[in-house]
Amino acid sequence: MTSAELPSEPPANPLLVVISAPSGAGKTTLCNELLATRPDMVRAITCTTRAPRAGEKDGVDYYFLDAASFLKRVQAGNFLEHATVYGQSYGTLKSEVLGKLRTGHDVLLNIDVQGAAAVRRCAEEEPGLKRALVTVFLTPATLAVLETRLKKRGTDASADIKRRLGVARQEIAQWKNFDYLIVSQSVATDLRRMQAIIAAEKMRSARSEAPEF
Repeated sequence: MTSAELPSEPPANPLLVVISAPSGAGKTTLCNELLATRPDMVRAITCTTRAPRAGEKDGVDYYFLDAASFLKRVQAGNFLEHATVYGQSYGTLKSEVLGKLRTGHDVLLNIDVQGAAAVRRCAEEEPGLKRALVTVFLTPATLAVLETRLKKRGTDASADIKRRLGVARQEIAQWKNFDYLIVSQSVATDLRRMQAIIAAEKMRSARSEAPEF
């Protein structure tokens, strides 16, 4: 059997990688690139109360819940983090993340700074999460760069861009709460830096065992 035919094994020291960034900073692109280059990493599927869009599948893109079911899970403490955005609720189940970590997979979570803070709080009470958690904040070099990116997307009105920049200023001020800071350059550079962070975290002594002699 050649090396190419050998069965793949789950990675050692699975990580829960949380990436946060202001809207328009390139977070979603970075996450997609990371998933495309790391077959051992999976995305944490989020629950939402919004209706499925064309082509979206339950359990693949999101877990689609009605408002009552979502609230019941909130009250039961099932969520690692949750928030309401534009009248719709979103949240990440603890069981979703812990289940995938237990299979040996690295888990990627793309959330805002408030969600990241909630994950950090949960990790203080859950040893499995605390051992796995790595938080990364991605930011453009300046707000002017972010404004240019938002305008280039062509999806936001001027008033919306101004509001997003105001929110971004508040979010960027929280970068010190994260384990790592990446000042965004190009997609390739941002991806290379994320790969380096993951490689380093897997070699932390707290997550490793040295061979016995």
